[in-house]
Amino acid sequence: MKKLINDPRNLVREVLESLVDTTPGLALLETENVLIRLDDRPAEQRPVAVLSGGGSGHEPGHAGYVGEGMLSAAIAGDVFTSPSVDAVLAGIKAVAGPRGAVLIVKNYTGDRLNFGLAAEMATAQGIPTEVVVVADDVALRDTVAPERRRGIAGTVLVHKVAGAAALHGHSIGEVAALAREAAEAVGTMGVALGPCIVPSVGKPGFTLGDDEIEIGLGIHGEKGVERMKMQPADMLVDRLVDTIVADKALKAGQRVAILVNGLGATPPIELAVVARRALARARELGLSVERLYTGTYLSALDMPGCSVSLLALNDRLLDALDAPTTARGWTSDGRIANCRRLVPTPSTFNASSYSEPRGPQADDIHSVALAVAARLMAEEPLLADLDSQAGDGDLGASMARGAEAIRALPPEAFNTPASACRAIADALRRAIAGSSGPFYAVGLFRAAAELEGRNAACAEDWCRAFSAAVASVEELGGARVGNRTMVDALRPAAEAWTKALSSGTDPVEAFAAAASAAKAGAAATEDMIAALGRASYLGERVKGVQDGGAVAVSIWFDAIRQRISSQT
Repeated sequence: MKKLINDPRNLVREVLESLVDTTPGLALLETENVLIRLDDRPAEQRPVAVLSGGGSGHEPGHAGYVGEGMLSAAIAGDVFTSPSVDAVLAGIKAVAGPRGAVLIVKNYTGDRLNFGLAAEMATAQGIPTEVVVVADDVALRDTVAPERRRGIAGTVLVHKVAGAAALHGHSIGEVAALAREAAEAVGTMGVALGPCIVPSVGKPGFTLGDDEIEIGLGIHGEKGVERMKMQPADMLVDRLVDTIVADKALKAGQRVAILVNGLGATPPIELAVVARRALARARELGLSVERLYTGTYLSALDMPGCSVSLLALNDRLLDALDAPTTARGWTSDGRIANCRRLVPTPSTFNASSYSEPRGPQADDIHSVALAVAARLMAEEPLLADLDSQAGDGDLGASMARGAEAIRALPPEAFNTPASACRAIADALRRAIAGSSGPFYAVGLFRAAAELEGRNAACAEDWCRAFSAAVASVEELGGARVGNRTMVDALRPAAEAWTKALSSGTDPVEAFAAAASAAKAGAAATEDMIAALGRASYLGERVKGVQDGGAVAVSIWFDAIRQRISSQT
């Protein structure tokens, strides 16, 4: 197990200390893992206090929700372990005054017992205290009675509602009533793509096959209610949303808020996909989605996966969600667009590439371009492998996309040498992401400028255009021979081609010399340390692997060589 921790026994305390160090207005009880919001007012002037907590490992919950407008205090137990009665009682006494306290408790036995007993003791000591239990896990609808369901991510919405009610000066009864209303109106269901690792245990709580997931899980690293094969995100989201809608008996027209919650190891890019479909599915079912929150709100350590919560709204609950808060874990106002707006994309197409009269070399140029495309498609695995060893692994796919873009060009794009260069530049620029697309595009645009006005081009014309293209690539990227880039193949090829033609070598043989120089230049990169690009981050570790960009140049050079040789 590799974790950025010290002694697991001190983990929770260190996390709370970090929050206090980095968040003005918070404090930590000296002898208990209780985070409180500082309030300089005398106890008798304080509003109703709202507290929550439970086992740690759910960050940013619960401590991340301590702030004006949400929690007055968070009581942190050890990872996945309920805090003690004394810790809860200390938290109540630290933040509550005569107006009392409301405890938001997830429906786990340890939490209910310890928070419940602390509430009884606080009340007996003159601090009226009420307990609101959240049991929002709809995955257990066919397994246990409603009162035994787990409390999971929907609890965060209850925190927000209760905190807003307290902020507005409501009585303890009013705060508790609104919190219970929210707890009864929210349903949640989750899916795990893998297990989490409890620091004190050091190994996963369960194992999954590469194509298996757990659906309907809690937040303590436990298994779900069902193990199933992995499905596309949209299908999984539909399962979660539909189950919640059925369980909470939500009807068309019902106003709802949606919470898409990451379980700890789910990146924002995946949560965005989930949120997109959750919104769409809710709207398909006729629900009126008024707020949507996306992010990691209540995690399960480093578990990959997510949960979806739906809260049936009324004006009171919506106002509470929208109320201000300083809690650092509440990261969004949840507001959404009424509909997805699309506007026309401005054209970036160079129409002049198709307007020139057809020249005598059109068919030959087109056939060469298709030969290059075919060769790049065939060499995709090689380029992907090279780039994965010294880059981000996308070169093979990028060049394959470029090849497909070339193949899709109409024959009239190749009417003249200049039109062919412009059309291919446009195609590659649109098809290839990253750096390769712009480099090839700028080179081809520069070549087109050199060939402009020519109905046909001789070998010397093509050579001058290629040399100009190489110079433009060097200018744009700042690379030189020896930097371990595509220039290590381009520059030797340009020089060999120019030299061969200047010495009177047959044009076909001169191009063959250029192709050989490109291949040799690419091979030489095997012994180079990269000065530019992602490979430069790896230092000596790239030695022994040829640069993928340079190899790609040698591949298409050789494809052209073979084609023009067959045409003579």
